[in-house]
Amino acid sequence: MQVDSSTCYCKVDSGLKTDAGAGKLVRRSNQGIQPSIKLDVHRSKNSCKEREIIQSSLIPGLLDDLAIACLIRVPRIEHRKLHLVCKRWNQLLSENMFYSLRKCHGMAEEWIYVITRNDNDERNSWHAFDPIYHRWQTLPPVPWEFSEAYVFGCEVLSGCRLYLFGGMNSVIFYCARTNKWCRAPDMLRKSHCLRSSSCVINNCLYVAGGKCEKIDNDPRFAEVYDPNQNRWNFISETNITMAPFTRFVHNGTWFLKGRASDLNFIWEAYSPETDTWSPVANGMVKGLSNKFDLGRKISISLNGQIYALDYGNRGKLTVYNTITDSWKKLMDLKPLLLGTSKWLHVDALVPLNGKLCIIHNNMSISLVDVSSPNKQVVSYPYIWKNIAGEGLKGNFVCCQVLEA
Repeated sequence: MQVDSSTCYCKVDSGLKTDAGAGKLVRRSNQGIQPSIKLDVHRSKNSCKEREIIQSSLIPGLLDDLAIACLIRVPRIEHRKLHLVCKRWNQLLSENMFYSLRKCHGMAEEWIYVITRNDNDERNSWHAFDPIYHRWQTLPPVPWEFSEAYVFGCEVLSGCRLYLFGGMNSVIFYCARTNKWCRAPDMLRKSHCLRSSSCVINNCLYVAGGKCEKIDNDPRFAEVYDPNQNRWNFISETNITMAPFTRFVHNGTWFLKGRASDLNFIWEAYSPETDTWSPVANGMVKGLSNKFDLGRKISISLNGQIYALDYGNRGKLTVYNTITDSWKKLMDLKPLLLGTSKWLHVDALVPLNGKLCIIHNNMSISLVDVSSPNKQVVSYPYIWKNIAGEGLKGNFVCCQVLEA
């Protein structure tokens, strides 16, 4: 390290070789001030400046760009520890820029979030599952508005925000980036016992039906929440008054199945572009009529295809063919659904890293590669794997996948 000789007192040694030199040094020095005192002041100022530089750096000795390049590569399971290092790290890991860089560099990770209900205290709890390290993670408790709710909607916006709504007109969301719950604008209509009647299209949340105050029958109203505008707006009402039963989204269209006043099931499709509802009776919805079990989501739109688990054939995974307007068998998942003592029920199908993720009623989780069609799971074990055994206790309520 180079030293500035104009401010360094080490040159005093050269002036002490002769008496004359020592005399000159004494005469040049200010009265009553010793060189050692000036040295302490000088070092104190430098140490303060160095401390400020170190504290302003994310990682001492590295430029911030290089430090960020290192931190975005830390596994998501360690992010809670990073938040505790210092204020700057906590601020960095709370910014959207940090997670945008993780996604841009292929570092973003998807976790599975499952909400369950305990029969003993009738309260909801939830956990997150890390599919890389195969660990369940604890999360902040569900807020009181939904801690005891039995039926409510659950959707994901922006890939990292889990919205809970229904039961009341209040809306809350959990952010996977900050690990905190926040409040969103209330719905326009206060609805109770909201059924499976919501979806997400173009990062906007759509909700239809539900029980409203002072309305005996299931209403036809529908509304949409735009996170960019941070407000709800009404959309066109459904053509027929019905109790929403289940739904799915395909090619930007919302397909909603409900029970009409005559107790018959009907399908309607909503187009956000035209803000219109229209009846549907093609081979796609007809083939799904027997593939929904008590309203649980056992169909999924993945990589531009619609997949459904057919319980009538005990584990047959089917895929919809748009050309022939019919369903065909993709693979047999029966080995994944056979438990040690009973047939495992499928509570949900969710997309996970481009693969089909199956959530069982005992909270075990299986992952299936649907890019290998016409292959039996038992003959080609590489196309599937169990990533979680029996874990959480309680009854399944809902589950989603969040990225961070």
